[in-house]
Amino acid sequence: MEPGAGRKEKPKPKEPVSRLEKAKQRSAQQELKQRQRAEIYALNRVMTELEQQQFDAFCKQMQASGE
Repeated sequence: MEPGAGRKEKPKPKEPVSRLEKAKQRSAQQELKQRQRAEIYALNRVMTELEQQQFDAFCKQMQASGE
């Protein structure tokens, strides 16, 4: 019997992700962040407009009840 013949080979650790793959992942992550930021700004703008409309309606209602 050969020495070491009964041993099983250890599975190799996962090969490191290639530079190209890492660059693609980084680029996709950046695009996602930019899109999320744009969506947040758009939502913030809509909410600000809604808040202003509600405030204007409240002011008119207070003026009407005060007269």
